[in-house]
Amino acid sequence: MKIQFYKYEGTGNDFVILDNRANEYNHLTKAQVKFMCDRHFGIGADGLMMLNVTPGYDFGMTYYNADGGESSMCGNGGRCLVKFAYDRGIHLMNYRFFAVDGPHEAFFGEHGWVQLKMTDVGKIEPYKGDSILDTGSPHYVKIVSDVRHFNVFEEGKDIRYSKDFRAKGINVNFAQSEDEGIIVRTYERGVENETLSCGTGVTAAALVLAHNEQGFNRVEVQTRGGRLAVEFEKEDNKYNNIWLCGPATYVFKGEIELK
Repeated sequence: MKIQFYKYEGTGNDFVILDNRANEYNHLTKAQVKFMCDRHFGIGADGLMMLNVTPGYDFGMTYYNADGGESSMCGNGGRCLVKFAYDRGIHLMNYRFFAVDGPHEAFFGEHGWVQLKMTDVGKIEPYKGDSILDTGSPHYVKIVSDVRHFNVFEEGKDIRYSKDFRAKGINVNFAQSEDEGIIVRTYERGVENETLSCGTGVTAAALVLAHNEQGFNRVEVQTRGGRLAVEFEKEDNKYNNIWLCGPATYVFKGEIELK
């Protein structure tokens, strides 16, 4: 079976995208998705997304990890899918789409950045001096003093496969405050490696490291793949109106033969 694919990236977090509005790809197997994401034998990506028709919304989003399994929400993926929808002719001032964690809104902001509304976060749970929260995907946030030289792969893998998280998995973020914002590096489950950027992880780290002021906050974030920003409102330790903001870029398109 020969299919057409598109490649997009958001601060180095890269995705294979399929236009599935004609329901052509509903029966892709886990092995086929894994093959397309493979960086040696396939196209190469951190994950694969499908643009679907979803009644009541401008489109629907289905996301698969690089291991081929359908996964929870991907923030950078959602931003890239909005750009893909625009490039495929869905031209709107404001977008409403449906993902695995529920409805999302998005629009194009300054500098062409895609601004994506994330799910509200009701609580941040302490865990052995670190933090756990769900921003559409489960995240572990650990504050470190020198994140640029931190062994993210080994330390992230140890936490992700520790007894409390081994079964379901968790994304592990290592973060550090700096004068102009925060730096974040992420070990992603499903990829089972460090990625250049993780949208839900950046969001989680921004909420954990934000100052304790009530009201509006904006946190500038540096990842290995580029800069993002997270905006949110805080009230009584609850986080609402959360927006992940950053670039989403078309890379290339092509055809691939699937067995």
